[in-house]
Amino acid sequence: MSSGLSYHVEAYHQWKNTLIREIAHYQSWLRTNQLNSDDLELKLQRCAQLLHEDNLTIAFVGEFSRGKTELINALFFAEFGQRMLPSQAGRTTMCPTELFYDRDGGSYLKLLPIETRSEEKSLADYKRSQEHWVYYPLDMTTPESMRESLDQVARTRTVSFEEARRLGFELGSLERDPSHPGMAIIPAWRHALISLENPMLQQGLRILDTPGLNALGSEPELTVSMIPNAHAVIFMLGADTGVTASDMEIWTNHIFTEHSDHRAGRFAVLNKIDVLWDDIQGEEHTNKAIAKVQAKTADQLGLKPEEVLLLSAKQALVGRIKGDEQKLRSSRLDDLEALLTDRILGQKERLITHNVVNDVLGMLQTSQAILQSRYATYQEKLEEYESKGVSADFLRELTDKTQDDYNFYYKKLFTLRSSRRLMKSQAMILNNLVNLEHFESHAKKTRDELINSWTTIGMGRAMAGFFHAIENDISNLNHEARLAQKMVGSIYQRYANDSRSSHLRPAPFTITRQIRELEGLKMRADKFRRNPRTLVSEQTVVVKRFFTVIVSEARRLYEEIHKETDRWPQEALLPILQHTIEQKQLLEHQIRRLKDLAKTAKDTRSQVKRIVSMMEEINQEIQEAEQIQRKLRRPAPQMLTQKVVSLPGMQR
Repeated sequence: MSSGLSYHVEAYHQWKNTLIREIAHYQSWLRTNQLNSDDLELKLQRCAQLLHEDNLTIAFVGEFSRGKTELINALFFAEFGQRMLPSQAGRTTMCPTELFYDRDGGSYLKLLPIETRSEEKSLADYKRSQEHWVYYPLDMTTPESMRESLDQVARTRTVSFEEARRLGFELGSLERDPSHPGMAIIPAWRHALISLENPMLQQGLRILDTPGLNALGSEPELTVSMIPNAHAVIFMLGADTGVTASDMEIWTNHIFTEHSDHRAGRFAVLNKIDVLWDDIQGEEHTNKAIAKVQAKTADQLGLKPEEVLLLSAKQALVGRIKGDEQKLRSSRLDDLEALLTDRILGQKERLITHNVVNDVLGMLQTSQAILQSRYATYQEKLEEYESKGVSADFLRELTDKTQDDYNFYYKKLFTLRSSRRLMKSQAMILNNLVNLEHFESHAKKTRDELINSWTTIGMGRAMAGFFHAIENDISNLNHEARLAQKMVGSIYQRYANDSRSSHLRPAPFTITRQIRELEGLKMRADKFRRNPRTLVSEQTVVVKRFFTVIVSEARRLYEEIHKETDRWPQEALLPILQHTIEQKQLLEHQIRRLKDLAKTAKDTRSQVKRIVSMMEEINQEIQEAEQIQRKLRRPAPQMLTQKVVSLPGMQR
């Protein structure tokens, strides 16, 4: 791959692979030193799984004919020498399209027929099954054949207006079929999944290509969950049209919203910059015109000027396919690739550093501290007795000291296990407060109330009641979680006077993101309830859409909160438990070695030699742990490009 973006995505992928290898290395190191435990293994497996499942989703959103698909072709598919995704003038992206790589399935196109809209199943439900999808294998060695298969994405069909209404389309937004009076043109497909063996897609990049405003309104799941949950959004505009009313409607209603995730940012791209090129008045005039449009667009959208880019997707695609460097430079595609690299990949690196690297470094620090403490103890005693000569008294005193330390940690571990039983009880309380059966009970009650409501006011009350029930569950959960965290804090406080464990901190319980997303979902449900289209729809249609989109998304968030109530009680005491178990296991090992030494090494010289050998073994393990730490602390690729490199620290 020749583009700068693919180079940086590859570097990001390799960095994650290094982290996965070092986590496995640390697991092996723990087993070698008999310092592992089931809890620690589980925690490290979770960290590795997070890295394996990590992906980066970028949504391309905008009105039709803004060049979204053309830009995707230029960024990811120029190597095929032609437009792979259909992107001609007019409306070509008829349904939401996801591009990714399926390691188990290889390259394929899967299409979900539009008729599935008549069923009460969400897109997420359909994605979990193989049924209903129309499957086309994609042969990467024959681009022409592959392109013909991908043309299926733009297919349409003609239906009666009644059928279109039944499938959830707004009649006013539909295109009439000139060949069939009284009939409307609708997309043939509800959703498209394209898995391709593309280097960037294989490294976890996921692209969401969306249709225009009309389709956004008729596929609520797209606007309720898929766009808000994308890591970053590229908002496409036309340099020839600027920000139109429909552009602004998409921006304010579906992108620039308070509760969207978009942790890696929201950016605007003014496409078709070539309309601003002026061969008569020259480059300086063109640059002033571009700067003026950029500033005005940034002001309209509430963005910084540097978050608005101007480019020509068509010139970029042609430049890459024909190897025309001048055309490629003038397209300004490099500016977008630099932004994707600096802002989006950089943010992903920071998230992984915060959520995974610092956790593993904290555990590794505990293991290192234990070994360093043991080494220091041996060194102190050895220096003390080297001048006097090693005797049986020396070995006995050292063994007794080690035994005392062992007894100390044995008692601590006994107390901690009692605390863990308490945490298990607390986990059951937390679990019960957001039990999934509770959610289904709320959903069933809401469905019954909606079906039996005769007025829109009654239906609105039922929908509001659904969110009130969930909020009540979460409020009770937060109350119990605060009590549990207070209890955990008091357990850690008992170790505050032990300098060897004073650095340990409990894992936090956090459901802030899910609460924020539920608040956003509640606002979208309120909009759905007040939407004129909802007010004139049949009751059964409203109920179906509410459950397919809103309840389905709420269930996903509720399940995530439930998982957190499973995870946190298991991990809250893990740092202090790890420290205590590792100390106890290491001391057991040392006592066995000292007793063996007393039996086999009879003279002073050989005894000193054996003790020094033990210290060398400990030192080797410390050095190996330091190697793991150095690799884990190695700056992520984007951090390396910064002028001042900030290494990931161990403090949370």
